[in-house]
Amino acid sequence: MADDGVDIEWESARAANLANWEDRVPLHEVAYGVDGLDDSSPLSSVVRTDLLALEPFLPGGSVSALDVCHLQCHIGTDTVSLARAGARVTGVDFSSGALTSAAALARRLGVDVTWVETDVLDARAAVTGDFDLVYTSIGTITWLPDLERWAAQVAALLRRGGTFYIRDGHPALYSIDENADHLRVRYAYFGDGRAQEWNDASTYAGDGTVAHTRTYEWPHPISEIVNSLIGAGLQILRLDEHATVPWRFSPRMVEVGDDFAWPEGERRLLPCSFTIVARRPLG
Repeated sequence: MADDGVDIEWESARAANLANWEDRVPLHEVAYGVDGLDDSSPLSSVVRTDLLALEPFLPGGSVSALDVCHLQCHIGTDTVSLARAGARVTGVDFSSGALTSAAALARRLGVDVTWVETDVLDARAAVTGDFDLVYTSIGTITWLPDLERWAAQVAALLRRGGTFYIRDGHPALYSIDENADHLRVRYAYFGDGRAQEWNDASTYAGDGTVAHTRTYEWPHPISEIVNSLIGAGLQILRLDEHATVPWRFSPRMVEVGDDFAWPEGERRLLPCSFTIVARRPLG
């Protein structure tokens, strides 16, 4: 369980989170099944799902030949998948180990991707060019204290008329006690500037453990997420909420296709993830 709220400077929280994410790289190379991304299964399950949601909003209904920036790309399984779907892709992450792993995956598959090591909150200053699509999915923005600054990066990376897409865990899901034997609210839905402090050797994927166990996250309600994008000048085209999430948030969750959900009798009680499609206006 997390601490209910701690005051911590961003630099200190970032350093702790970075050490934890560096530890995750070799564990996630196994858990994500990077060796399984071959010609018979060219796209990750995350990207297959996201493209179905995105295609109605893209020119020609495809990412093919589009310039795409993937924020918080981790070890690149989804980034490489976007490239294999025909996009020209730039992957952004703050972990050098993750980007080394991602670059090795891209080389093995013969895929051309540009990799940029930077905080997502500084992405515009670090990334060259602008993009038809800025993409982020999944498990990303709880690691950020300042969504206004995050949304400003997204808007600045987009070309006029460009599209932004996010799929992430729903803030209502993150308020639930993951270890309770029923749906029980345990954590804050609304943020107050303080971080939730976690001390956990496991990760959301696989069975391995990390040496750097302390991490910090920030709760952001749906209203804050949407309003940060509107405040950055983007137009919200669609907001959807979903009953599944692509990792086992709680031991009580059951597999539903490639994703996980609460047991059937509880599935309609609260959302597990959300998607937003937004656009930078042409004018």
